[in-house]
Amino acid sequence: MAGNTETKLETLGISLPSPAAPAANYVPYVISGNLLIISGQVPLGPDGLEYQGKLGEDYDVAIGQAAARLCAVNILAQAKAALGELDRITQMVKITGFVNATPEFGDHPAVINGASDLLVDVLGDRGKHARAAVGMSSLPFGVAVEVDAIIEFK
Repeated sequence: MAGNTETKLETLGISLPSPAAPAANYVPYVISGNLLIISGQVPLGPDGLEYQGKLGEDYDVAIGQAAARLCAVNILAQAKAALGELDRITQMVKITGFVNATPEFGDHPAVINGASDLLVDVLGDRGKHARAAVGMSSLPFGVAVEVDAIIEFK
């Protein structure tokens, strides 16, 4: 039987993908005490990497938000793999969003709202979190956004 969080995902029309395997010498997540630390997730969709490009050059804020949202979906997929069920999440503690952007681009927080908004839409108050939104000159595989997370669970 699906938990409340999985039911909310269905209501939002979101199907969690299989969690992505690491692309290098690291693990997708680590559990330490009651914290789940999820490695950076890129906008990996059903057909492979999506949103490869720079904000301010190739993409505008709205497209960046879609990329960040997809990163958050992948965070939830990793969390489900780690915890078995998303209802075990008690609090999204922090996310860090990395935005591949031109030097003049300054709307990094607006881009990462795509991830933040999704997490709150899915988890409610448990999805509210501390956050950093950081501009980068490049990201792995040329993706527009990468997001990592720290999650408290029971």
